[in-house]
Amino acid sequence: MGTTLSIPKTEKFSEDGENDNLRYGLSSMQGWRATMEDAHAAHLDVDSSTSFFGVYDGHGGKAVAKFCAKHLHQQVLKSEEYIAGDVGTSLTKAFLRMDEMMRGQRGWRELAVLGDKVKGFNGIIEGLIRSPRSNDNKDQSDDWAFEKGPHSDFDGPNSGSTACVAIIRNNLLFVANAGDSRCVISRNGQAYNLSRDHKPELVIEKERIYKAGGFIHAGRINGSLNLARAIGDVDFKNNRFLSAEKQVVTANPDINIVDLHDEDEFIVIACDGIWDCLSSQQLVDFVRQELLLETKLSEVCERVLDRCLAPSLAVGDGCDNMTMILVQFKKPLQTSAPAQEQSSSNEQDASEPTLENS
Repeated sequence: MGTTLSIPKTEKFSEDGENDNLRYGLSSMQGWRATMEDAHAAHLDVDSSTSFFGVYDGHGGKAVAKFCAKHLHQQVLKSEEYIAGDVGTSLTKAFLRMDEMMRGQRGWRELAVLGDKVKGFNGIIEGLIRSPRSNDNKDQSDDWAFEKGPHSDFDGPNSGSTACVAIIRNNLLFVANAGDSRCVISRNGQAYNLSRDHKPELVIEKERIYKAGGFIHAGRINGSLNLARAIGDVDFKNNRFLSAEKQVVTANPDINIVDLHDEDEFIVIACDGIWDCLSSQQLVDFVRQELLLETKLSEVCERVLDRCLAPSLAVGDGCDNMTMILVQFKKPLQTSAPAQEQSSSNEQDASEPTLENS
């Protein structure tokens, strides 16, 4: 679980926003963990009809999560597929693109600025690293050109991050997920999972892991990582004879495309620090009750975090970093046809309903 504090840090970063169609609130809290490794992104109007929200739960450091929060939505928006209207494919390409961008001199330098330390570089503190171009504050996400330098052979970070993002475009909801952060929708008070937690024990994950030369011990890949999909984690992606989608650990996301209904109330995107403590239905029930008393969505998120925080380290669950985004639909959505949900997932957890192909 990582190192912990003697007293939890309960200060929260919270934020609210709205446009004509949506309201959102978010909150994040370090909790009992010695460092905060979560990151998030909330962009109401990435274009005239589209909103983007994402939760990124880092492990082994915060750099990869912050990298994704900074760059992933930009890569979605600039892709030819997105411009052509194929949002699902643009999301898949953006997830895989994160690993590509974090390689080499430029990727190493970007991670150095964003994180605490790059493992394997003798404990150099990233925040103190400076390069001739490190003072250039302009966004350089144009083509991410290769740069020569002392770390041109950098294969990518040993640390990693989950990524669970939702794009709302008109009456369509696109969810992309790699890892065990989760997106859930409340439809007339019923919780439906819109993503799957990518644990090594899932059959489809286990088959890929073994075919790529990995193994599972005590629920962890190679006895180390308890996630089957993640961005970063280059140590699990070094089989040069396999594509990115077939590595022991892959950033390849599941994509779920959902037609929104008039009865859809809100979605929640949260890291596993929340889901370890509450089921999807329990969280939906809690949020709906709080919405009767509180109109500021970030305060609803804060109450969820306080509800999940463990009273002591002895409890176990509730000791992780926590991040939650709550997105509420402001008015009924005008839909004329039944919902059609599509997904690249082909397994579901029978214990909780998942919204697909209704």
